[in-house]
Amino acid sequence: MSCSGNLVWDVNKRSIGYNDPNAVRINYLGRREFVQRLKLEATLNVHDGCVNTISWNDTGEYILSGSDDTNLVITNPYNRKVKATIRSGHRANIFSAKFMPQTSDQQIISCSGDGIIYYTHTEKSPDINRQCQFTCHYGTAYEIMTVPNDPYTFLSCGEDGTVRWFDLRTKTSCTKEDCKDDILINCRRAATSISISPLVPYYLAVGCSDSSVRIYDRRMLGTRATGNYMGRGTTGMCVRFVPAHLSNKSCRVTSLCYSGDGQEVLVSYSSDYVYLFDPNNDQARELKGPSEERREELRQPPVKRLRLRGDWSDTGPRARPESERERDGEQSPNVSLMQRMSDMLSRWFEEASEAQGSRGTTRPQTRPTGETLGQGCGWPSTSSSSTVTAHPPSTSSSMESSVLPSCALTSSPDSDVTGTSSGSGAPSSSTGPGGSRASTAEPVLSLHYSTEGTTTSTIKLDFTDECERFLLSILCIMCACVCHRRSAAARIQELFRRRKERREMEESETQNIRRPSVKMVYKGHRNSRTMIKESCFWGNNFVMSGSDCGHIFIWNRHTGEHLMLLEADNHVVNCLQPHPYDPILASSGIDYDIKIWSPLEASPSFNRVLADEVITRNELMLEETRNTITVPASFMLRMLASLNHIRTDRLEGDRSEGSGQENEDDQ
Repeated sequence: MSCSGNLVWDVNKRSIGYNDPNAVRINYLGRREFVQRLKLEATLNVHDGCVNTISWNDTGEYILSGSDDTNLVITNPYNRKVKATIRSGHRANIFSAKFMPQTSDQQIISCSGDGIIYYTHTEKSPDINRQCQFTCHYGTAYEIMTVPNDPYTFLSCGEDGTVRWFDLRTKTSCTKEDCKDDILINCRRAATSISISPLVPYYLAVGCSDSSVRIYDRRMLGTRATGNYMGRGTTGMCVRFVPAHLSNKSCRVTSLCYSGDGQEVLVSYSSDYVYLFDPNNDQARELKGPSEERREELRQPPVKRLRLRGDWSDTGPRARPESERERDGEQSPNVSLMQRMSDMLSRWFEEASEAQGSRGTTRPQTRPTGETLGQGCGWPSTSSSSTVTAHPPSTSSSMESSVLPSCALTSSPDSDVTGTSSGSGAPSSSTGPGGSRASTAEPVLSLHYSTEGTTTSTIKLDFTDECERFLLSILCIMCACVCHRRSAAARIQELFRRRKERREMEESETQNIRRPSVKMVYKGHRNSRTMIKESCFWGNNFVMSGSDCGHIFIWNRHTGEHLMLLEADNHVVNCLQPHPYDPILASSGIDYDIKIWSPLEASPSFNRVLADEVITRNELMLEETRNTITVPASFMLRMLASLNHIRTDRLEGDRSEGSGQENEDDQ
């Protein structure tokens, strides 16, 4: 009998209670031929935005999803029908949503880019549900984690570096200002992912933006609300994992996943690869933290290029490395507007840096201003330790009256520029680059901007070469004033944080904290564009991950061999969630849908030649974009508006000078 016949027979036996529910998963999911028979079975069009989180209920009957459209949707993937669409109350993109265990799928916990957590009861009115919110995190809340078989408590992690533990028996909302009641762990770095061991739920793994994965014993931890908060970053820590080559880097963890038996942990890194480690291993105990000199060096990563948010030209199955596009002569009018804008920004910034260097000036050293607050599926995830910050204007002015942005512009691997406002007044100097007087030729700026969607935004520019030189000078000015915009209080706060972090790391050296080495590494995919990039186990023999090339990658868990490639998104695959029992997979990403995959192909099929081509391109593009700053289009618009303002001041100054000369002559 064929494999498919056996599968149907076993599914039928399970449906009448003759087989253990896990029998199908155990017997078939471990087979290579089943992985290579995966095919798209259904597409669920249930959202109007990128789908950033998907999760199955305990029985595998429904999928809960959350999106940029701020809706929570419960869908039956088998008949493609929506059971419920819930207006969540979130005001920013939903990044994580889970059913609370043992609540008949009626209670949901979700979090979003504005840091707010909502506790939603599907049988209650929206007005009541909107009152059940926790505003304790400041900055993005990345992930919600429920505890197996516990319908009352859940955990969350966020950009503020805290892991918080909430008990719904004590409160179903909290809107305290700067609340610290429920902090379980303070990681001092952005806590970007968490995972609980399925068999030993008191083991909690936390992934941070400093490249580390820390595993804590929750029995040794407490909160201020429970009266036993310790406040020390090493309390309860029993494992600290960092790949050796990342020990001196800040690389953001985008996902964590325990194996089904709880014996191994899978961790995915932004701008790097997926790693497997055994928490009980202690082979890397000699691992030391970077020296202070090296730390300072790492705060000054090199600048490669700028990218406009909304420029998805380097994502999807048809994306190509820049070197390949240049070789094939693909720099044509067909290149997307966003890509041309990104290339222009990169050229300006790089030429500005070169021009500054040729004048013998040194770019001032900068210190990070805090973790990047990424927002939305299209905004990058990253091990960012530097941002662009800007002070809000004193009045709500239009774009045309904007002035030079008061910003600190630095770069880190795929870091995100988050400043959105204009700052102090622009200089009225009429000198051009290098201190020479600017030409009297007027830079021409014609500007139109439409904000309807990210990939369809319209920006029309018409400018002369003189304008471009002017832009270069402004970028030089922006780079030169980097370190002067941070307040003394912020610098002191950063200093104390680093001292405390260093003291805790020195203390951990003397404690019995295991330091596992890498057990296996999985390569070929690309993870640099979004802050959600899930990797997971599938059965006992396979590991999978989403990718910026729009594919799902599947590897042999034990050897790292690449076994399957599935084209699953027009841009980026972010989420992967295996069915709890059956060999069925749900995926989502930048596309506005959820895709369901199952072994429907008549025979195993794997195009290894295509896979090798994709892997090669991904490796090249990963290197090309490893140190990329992503800026919003509004950043460039403010810069151009600022130039307009400077140009006006310069022309008025020229007229005043001319008028003054005439008056002197008259006298």
